[in-house]
Amino acid sequence: MSDGPILLVEDNPDDVMFTLRAFSKNHIRNQIVVANDGEQALRLLLPEDGSPPLRPALVLLDIKLPKIDGLEVLRNIRDHVRTRALPVVVLTTSNEERDIVESYRIGANSFVRKPVVFGEFLEAANVLGMYWLLVNQPAPPPRDS
Repeated sequence: MSDGPILLVEDNPDDVMFTLRAFSKNHIRNQIVVANDGEQALRLLLPEDGSPPLRPALVLLDIKLPKIDGLEVLRNIRDHVRTRALPVVVLTTSNEERDIVESYRIGANSFVRKPVVFGEFLEAANVLGMYWLLVNQPAPPPRDS
């Protein structure tokens, strides 16, 4: 079981609330760190000011974000040795084929369309949590980090 934090990169306060409620109802106890835009997510994962980087067990990444969009965040994650192996699930309302193709092309581990109905969102959060935090075997951290 991975007990590291979950980084939720989401600018919609309602979606943040739904995600927090869904994880709580599914007894997912990992700390959830919220970044409200792509720039904040990258500062947490790849700080340039010498502060310690966040080492999440899972990144839930929206595509449509202010400042730096989710696809650019994903590119940056995959371009750095320290974050390259992080599991990244694109969790978005987009169902556009180009977003799905591009997400996988640049290294998303999964693409999940956010359900609109809370009951369906609850089930999706349960499946995501069970797989990525309990079943999946994460890559060990890089030796030079």
